[in-house]
Amino acid sequence: MGRTVLVTGAGDALGARLLALLRRDPEVGRLIAVDRRPPLRRLPGVEFLSTDVRRPTLVAVLAERAVETVVHLDVRDAPPVPGESRSAVKENNVLGTMQLLGACQKVPGLRRLVVRSSTQVYGSPAREPALFGEDSPPRAAAGGGFARDVAEVEGYVRGFARRRPEVAVTVLRFAHLLGPGSDSRMAAYFRLPVLPTILGYDPRLQLVHEDDALEVLAWAVRDPGPGPGDGVYNVAGDGVLTLSQAARRLGRPTVPVLSPLTPLVGSALRSLGISGLSAEQFRSLLAGRVARTRLLREAMGGPLPHTTAETFADFAAVHGGGPLAPERLSRVVGRLEEVVRRG
Repeated sequence: MGRTVLVTGAGDALGARLLALLRRDPEVGRLIAVDRRPPLRRLPGVEFLSTDVRRPTLVAVLAERAVETVVHLDVRDAPPVPGESRSAVKENNVLGTMQLLGACQKVPGLRRLVVRSSTQVYGSPAREPALFGEDSPPRAAAGGGFARDVAEVEGYVRGFARRRPEVAVTVLRFAHLLGPGSDSRMAAYFRLPVLPTILGYDPRLQLVHEDDALEVLAWAVRDPGPGPGDGVYNVAGDGVLTLSQAARRLGRPTVPVLSPLTPLVGSALRSLGISGLSAEQFRSLLAGRVARTRLLREAMGGPLPHTTAETFADFAAVHGGGPLAPERLSRVVGRLEEVVRRG
């Protein structure tokens, strides 16, 4: 019959593509998708449950369907539902993970847990090492926002792994996800007609292609047990780009902003109906971060197919090039200049 696999956060593009990929895996007999949003598309043979990971009903779901593998994708850096507050995002990430792990704790047949995390767990300090390995301590807990969310999520996952040593636990720390169809926060930023930057900084960017992210997730579902890094892996394409290089390859103009004014710029963009930037994301554009991927290379037999530069090139081929709409460019630049003057 094959294994029964449950995927949380299945209502976005990454979740939908993972379900389609796992549906073709002969080792997977039953697929269960969980999200409070409707699925992007209904897939035959996939059971969709419209529920919230924060609800205790997941205990019954996991037990009644004899779930053997859980893939937890519902850890997000942006609201899954438009208009939700930052506190709602944190509740979904941290409390939702706690509730899910509590449900997993009560399922004796569970054998594998895969958790989506982020290299943002290392923070983006300007005076820290140039490279972060999986053994580098998280530096995000003292801050706030999504970086602190993933630090707390990983703490609860480590606790679960100690209580259930027979369950193979894999934590995947993804770099910024990007690709032609990506709906990530970084993709939204690069789709802006003008790219606000922080004056005096040109951060290093490390990216992972959405296709490669899918392959890594599928590998983590198939892999029989944790590897040399106690099941924690950095996931990123080789190489880096600076933000200025990325802007030039897109053909986007940049507008440098003083660091204290970043919240005002985010508010100004939102007032124009333009999403894709927040004060938290602006902070991540100070120094950037680059993570080592040695453990993933050893586990998968080599680097990911797409480098950071190739990942960005795929995105730019769809969303870059071509003239910007002059009236929109003038309106956005004028608003940003007004914010800077008032500051």
